[in-house]
Amino acid sequence: MDDWSEYLNCLKATHVELENDIEEAEALASIVGAIVEQRQNLALSQSDLAKLCGMSVSSIIKIESGVLSPNLSTLLNIFRKLGLKLSVTTHLDAARPLDAAR
Repeated sequence: MDDWSEYLNCLKATHVELENDIEEAEALASIVGAIVEQRQNLALSQSDLAKLCGMSVSSIIKIESGVLSPNLSTLLNIFRKLGLKLSVTTHLDAARPLDAAR
């Protein structure tokens, strides 16, 4: 294995039951990474962000460390305060089961 991506792809291929869990973890890491990166770009501390969002500092710390997964309204609030936009795209593989159910 040359890198982490190859390792994850190998895991997904050999352990199909883990594929959804891995993809969910990757998506959450991407979202949290965007929050941390933008907070730092704006030169905000975790305490500053907490105040902006009307949240406790411990909640921001837990979200950024991956201990706590925010609900959608909390996530949207944080994104709004940071000037970020959440977008949704269709994943082609996810669309297939819906078509099959019809």
